[in-house]
Amino acid sequence: MQHRKRRPTQNARGGAVAAPAPRKQKPPQWQEELFFQRLRVHAKWAFVLLAIVFALSFVVFGVGSGSTGISSVLQNAFNFGGGGGSSISSLAKKVEKNPQNKDDWRALATAYETKHETGLAVAALVAYTKLAPKDQDAWLDLAGQYQQLAQQYSTDYSNAQQQAVSGQLPSSVFAPPAGTALGKAFADPTALKDPIGSAVQTQATEQENTALQNYRGATANAVGAYKRIAALSPNDPSTQVLLAQAAQSANDATTAIAAYKRFLKLAPNDPSASQVKSQLKSLEAQQAASSGTTKKSTSG
Repeated sequence: MQHRKRRPTQNARGGAVAAPAPRKQKPPQWQEELFFQRLRVHAKWAFVLLAIVFALSFVVFGVGSGSTGISSVLQNAFNFGGGGGSSISSLAKKVEKNPQNKDDWRALATAYETKHETGLAVAALVAYTKLAPKDQDAWLDLAGQYQQLAQQYSTDYSNAQQQAVSGQLPSSVFAPPAGTALGKAFADPTALKDPIGSAVQTQATEQENTALQNYRGATANAVGAYKRIAALSPNDPSTQVLLAQAAQSANDATTAIAAYKRFLKLAPNDPSASQVKSQLKSLEAQQAASSGTTKKSTSG
């Protein structure tokens, strides 16, 4: 059954009377020979042929059995020349053959970023910035990649903490009653120890420490990248804000305070100046309290 193309509502004429349906006429011989007309007339045979081909594909190519069948072939055909893996592989071979080519390092870093391979992108950007130390965009990109790594390590740290808590649950569930002699011995950390719980706790603690160290390293590296950008553009106030925020994440109050002060000097009338002053005041108070605590502990 043929359908007329529906016109858009805003272009349709209101109150139009539908025209009577034309009588079905046999198409002429020349139209019968056209491809689409033959396809409509002989549709049954086409469907039968497709069914046979699809059935054979299960037997010959293993479609649906998890093997590399027609679907894989079609996928490779449609993605011909556009795979990120082959691009990364070729770029890696280029930098291995000529490690002094900075453009190849930059392209490799971009390819890794596209694949969300943050650690490898950082390594490629580090190599590139050594060859192009004045490329501010590359340093900004590297700082952002370091901050993404810091977020990943922060998530790893939280997961390790949750694992440490959940690892203690089996011991508490299956522990004997606290009033019994065995229960008292079980509760005594110097008496009985749950080997499984202890192993889980030890592993979780190690994962926490590793994630925390990685987080601190990533945040410190981000601060270092922003410092390089600030050195290249000492009069850019936005760079000072980025440096200060990265330093706060790294618990580097001294660098954050200096960057915020530099921002206020460069842009005293900026709309965000009031917020920067608030942050600066808070950091200075924290630094004063921390130094006071350190003096007391030293004198004591």
